[in-house]
Amino acid sequence: MDTSATLWWDSHKDCLCYIEQTLLPGEYRIIECRDVDRLATAIRRLEIRGAPALGVAGAYGVALAARTSPHTDFSKVMTGVRQAAELLRSTRPTAINLGWGIDRVLKGLAAARTSDEVRTISLREAENIAAEDTACCHAIGGHGAALLPDRCTVLTHCNAGALACSSWGTALGVIRSAIEAGKDVKVFSCETRPLLQGARLTAWELARDGIDVTVITDSMAAHFMRAGAIDAVIVGADRITHDAVFNKIGTYTHAVTARYHKIPFYVAAPLSTFDAERNERDVVIEERAREEITIMGNRTYVTDSAKVKNPAFDATPMELVTAIITEKGVLRQPIDTRSHLSFCKSH
Repeated sequence: MDTSATLWWDSHKDCLCYIEQTLLPGEYRIIECRDVDRLATAIRRLEIRGAPALGVAGAYGVALAARTSPHTDFSKVMTGVRQAAELLRSTRPTAINLGWGIDRVLKGLAAARTSDEVRTISLREAENIAAEDTACCHAIGGHGAALLPDRCTVLTHCNAGALACSSWGTALGVIRSAIEAGKDVKVFSCETRPLLQGARLTAWELARDGIDVTVITDSMAAHFMRAGAIDAVIVGADRITHDAVFNKIGTYTHAVTARYHKIPFYVAAPLSTFDAERNERDVVIEERAREEITIMGNRTYVTDSAKVKNPAFDATPMELVTAIITEKGVLRQPIDTRSHLSFCKSH
């Protein structure tokens, strides 16, 4: 399987490189990002997306700000780094990993005393986060693979694969690890309206790896569940509070439908996605542009006089989740994210 990185620092060019996801599957292009404003635009435009990938991007963004600062004075470099950090933090309000990655690098910079140390420490910490993300995804994959039958068909929503991380993936990491372990796993990938991350990205990733994948529209999932064609649902997460899982809009629908059809509904996510101190009601759900729904290609499908709502995420109540698969193991019902986080931090 191709497990190459999708987001990385090029030490020779001294810049952040990433696969431009909005162009897939029609065009595969690597972007060389050399300033924080360009990175912020990339995150807003979903050129870089997926919770773990946003954490890595946020970390690299802090390093990028440090390395491109025009100043030599330590205090001025740090002021610019903090301003860049807040700019990046503001780009996606719902996904917690972005702020987590930024804050971890900023915390590491508390040890810096010179401008050179700011540049060195920030990049080193960002590289550590990227490496840990890859190891984390493999650990999630190993724990999750054990939950799948030897022969099964799994439904996914949006993209929680290598493109959403630094490599391997969370939900798709479970599928990759299961196949690597010798299991016969097929995938139904929901197209994931309105931006079609399932059709464009998940299907591209899996097909590239030679994994059996079938794309269906979001509204077909219940039909195939009722027909007995789906054995499990696995999704990623952008934020997990103690009472809900926030993921791409449409996830809640699959959770309700899976519960009705007695199909396990799994969430694969790193501990960095947990926000156990907040409730569902505390989280701001990002509202995206009208044009994402009204326009496809060069054609407008909604009359200008009609209103449009476009929330990027929804919240799935914790009681609908069969288990959460983390790098430290599987959290089963009754799910207590606060206790799980406390246990993991103490071991």
